[in-house]
Amino acid sequence: MSETEPNRIAPPLTELPIAVSKRGFYSGFSKQVTIPAKTIVTVFILWAVAFPTTAADALTEANNTIIATFAGWYIYLVAAMLLASLVLALIPRFGRLKLGLPDEQPEFSRLSWFAMLFGAGIGIGMLTYSTGEPLSHFSNNPEIISGAVEARSAEAVASAYRYSFLHWGFSAWATYAIVGLAVGFMSYRRGLPLTIRSGLAPLFGKHLSGNLGHLIDIVAVVATVLGISVTLSIGVNQFIAGLHTVFGGDWLLDSEGNSSPIAIIAMLIVIVGSSTLSALSGVGRGIKWLSNLNLGLTFILLATFLFAGAALFSLKILVSGMIDYVAALPRLSLTLLGSDGTETGDAMAQWQLDWTVFYWAWWIAFAPFVGMFIARISRGRTLREYLLGVVIAPSLMCFLWFVIVGGTAIDLELSGLAGGSILDASLAQQLYATLDVLMSPAMANIYALLVLALLLTYVITSADSAILIVNTINAAGDDNGDRHHHIMFWGSAIALMVGSLLIIGGMDAVSTAMILGALPFSLVAGLMVVALVKAVILDTIRIKHGVPCTKDGATTS
Repeated sequence: MSETEPNRIAPPLTELPIAVSKRGFYSGFSKQVTIPAKTIVTVFILWAVAFPTTAADALTEANNTIIATFAGWYIYLVAAMLLASLVLALIPRFGRLKLGLPDEQPEFSRLSWFAMLFGAGIGIGMLTYSTGEPLSHFSNNPEIISGAVEARSAEAVASAYRYSFLHWGFSAWATYAIVGLAVGFMSYRRGLPLTIRSGLAPLFGKHLSGNLGHLIDIVAVVATVLGISVTLSIGVNQFIAGLHTVFGGDWLLDSEGNSSPIAIIAMLIVIVGSSTLSALSGVGRGIKWLSNLNLGLTFILLATFLFAGAALFSLKILVSGMIDYVAALPRLSLTLLGSDGTETGDAMAQWQLDWTVFYWAWWIAFAPFVGMFIARISRGRTLREYLLGVVIAPSLMCFLWFVIVGGTAIDLELSGLAGGSILDASLAQQLYATLDVLMSPAMANIYALLVLALLLTYVITSADSAILIVNTINAAGDDNGDRHHHIMFWGSAIALMVGSLLIIGGMDAVSTAMILGALPFSLVAGLMVVALVKAVILDTIRIKHGVPCTKDGATTS
């Protein structure tokens, strides 16, 4: 029976057995995934700790090679994921399909759902880059490099936000959405395990029960650990910078103004220890409670900037910036800047490698974790609701942050009130520097404490979500059972990964390690696009011809 013949189309695959241990330390876990994944992460950490200079040099060389060689692959892959999201959401017969059985309802309210997907996604990065990203592009972007506008001028604001929105908008969230949808669609409709390999079932079928499936899940686990390491490293650096701003303490920073090794270790013990405790409580308790808390704190801080900052300037940027971004999105998504031998051309190509290509690699490395987590909390929603919710709602929240917080910082610099103090601050300190210019010293300290609290909740939410997702993948999609020892292992491993990379090479080393992990998973992500589109099309054909399309034999959407 062939799936390509409409009148004889077969029901989908509804069983994908994955062998797990029945007893012992790895009871309920796939040893073929868990042990290799733990070994790879452990060896990487030991290499970084034992041979820091060699590791730093090797990571730098690998970064330069991978970014330059695969730039086009990353650019076009993310564009394909965004296009797939739009097509699946906007075509009615696709969008009405449900992420689950026909009569299932969502587990979480829309508010809690939004809070969890946003908090676990890019809440940490948003706090740092809401000022850092627009300010960086305000000083340098392709239009400034080409001479079209002058750096740090009023004319540079539009292009600064065009690229800020590009990196943190629809493309980023489409990457998460497609990976999560591919996994959730196969798991909740087909009854397959809630793990990365299931997202490729329409292409490889039962072969995923064996070594091919194990390899895919191992790649996903390693990419998740490296992807979350970038996010946590950003959070740790900004948390330490905030502590130094509020409380002082020379031990927090080294002679160059970067986070000191002892501060990094101390903060990781507190942060990852809290994350591990939260992970032990599960999604429905610790993560949900923390996500709702950090969403509330986010709105308090955002409202403060809206009323105390440059509200009119920011809202004007929001309207014009979104129109400009949407109009330019097709061109920006498909343009690959290549070196042409000229100083200007080479500089523009390098800018794209350092910014856009780096971000696409980061989002892809982060996609197994965020995608799996979003799938875990999205059961019962239609494809249209899922895709529009995941792609548009968090993007709009990011845009608000960037224009209200970052717009205030830019306005303070354009007006001369900041006198360069915000632009000259380090990435981790720019948000605090903005508060210092905007408020009295006492109020700036109070709001710096609020930022610290918000950072802590975002860091904990991101880390404990990652730990739970890694264990779900290792356990063949099962998110129940006794896994306390494994939660503690992965919490410790993530802390050691972040600490060792920050100490040997700072954020550059962390970013390079992430790019290494993103490359193999990018191949999986590309196949997921094809598999998901195939699965959705075949389900609409099955519904049309009355063929069962879900694990319970339903013949409706």
